[in-house]
Amino acid sequence: MLKELLDDGESRMDKAVDALAHDYRAVRTGRANPALLENITIDYYGVTTPIQQDAGVTAHEGRTLVIKPWDKTALRAIEKAILTSDLGINPNNDGEVIRLNLPALNNERRQALVKQIHKRAEEARVAIRNIRRDVGKDLDDSEKEGMIGEDELKRGKEKLQTITDNHVKKVDTVMKDKEDEIMEV
Repeated sequence: MLKELLDDGESRMDKAVDALAHDYRAVRTGRANPALLENITIDYYGVTTPIQQDAGVTAHEGRTLVIKPWDKTALRAIEKAILTSDLGINPNNDGEVIRLNLPALNNERRQALVKQIHKRAEEARVAIRNIRRDVGKDLDDSEKEGMIGEDELKRGKEKLQTITDNHVKKVDTVMKDKEDEIMEV
């Protein structure tokens, strides 16, 4: 019983760290990364679809993304979706492909991005602490119901705290890596 509760909590905490890392992939750095377009959708014949499902997206020369739609009629919809997104990049449409030239980040924009990733990291830490609270409550309930003993409860809570601390460190590591990537000139 104790092991299952701790394993479930650890699994949920892993998902919180993974979700943070996934969110960070969409944060623009100085380099071209196809993941920047992950959250951008287009209206393709009345169906809302992600750009990656309608086009091939590749990074060229470090600062350029090339979007090659499989159906050239989607060029206009892709261009419109990029313009209305919060990327702040003007697409260059040559009738065959769309090129996105990513300008170098200025210091002010880098600082704003760092604040944004710190906020997301804090949200992940809060999620991890909420999971700890929920699992701790489940442990308390199990002890009250007589499923585990007092000593097991104490050991379980200590182990839970260790798992929580390790996951908070993982969040800090992911955040620091992304911060270094953003601040890289």
